[in-house]
Amino acid sequence: MEQTVHTPEFYDFRQYDRIWQRVAPTLEPYPARQSPPPAPPAQGAPLPSQPEIPAVPVPPSVPAAPSVPAESQLPGASQNPCCMGSAAAELLNVLTGYIEMELADRRAILSLARQAPSWARQRLRDIAADQAAHARSLMAAHYLITGTCYRSSVSTERLYVGRWCPALRERYHAAACAGLNYARSADDTADPCLARLLNSLSEDSYRHAETLMSLLERSLQNQ
Repeated sequence: MEQTVHTPEFYDFRQYDRIWQRVAPTLEPYPARQSPPPAPPAQGAPLPSQPEIPAVPVPPSVPAAPSVPAESQLPGASQNPCCMGSAAAELLNVLTGYIEMELADRRAILSLARQAPSWARQRLRDIAADQAAHARSLMAAHYLITGTCYRSSVSTERLYVGRWCPALRERYHAAACAGLNYARSADDTADPCLARLLNSLSEDSYRHAETLMSLLERSLQNQ
């Protein structure tokens, strides 16, 4: 009995393509066959060498420039210091008046010295030098309180002091009143440093009054 050998029939892929175009025309009927992932290396087998990444050189660190503190951050710089602060600022107008007074009195004393007898001129010049120092001290106090320089009014007018003894009398009263006013202002302020400065100026003004009185005594004796 002979066996019949069946030969495989070839599939007509064109028919399959026509069916696929009707079902899913946008898809690929024969997707590309993906290659299997590479098999892991056998245990003990050396791993493939990786390319060495060159090291990036690190630039040397530049030391930071020292920070300069602001003026308000300096040691001792406070918004309301214990001396020459808000308590002293209450007498700021008084201080500017004292500055102008000292400069005006200095001009008057220097004018008096130019008309004075020779024996009295140096003592008057010493008083004028003290009054200039008083004005500088008051300007320094003004700057400590406000942080700004005080610009005084400068007069170039030449003074005429009149007769010697009446002029000494006028300058004596001006010096004595300055001493009294400085002492009163020292009592009126709660700022200890300003009070100390004003008391010192008061003592100098009283000393000037005593000097002027002694000049007047000698002048009256010579009449």
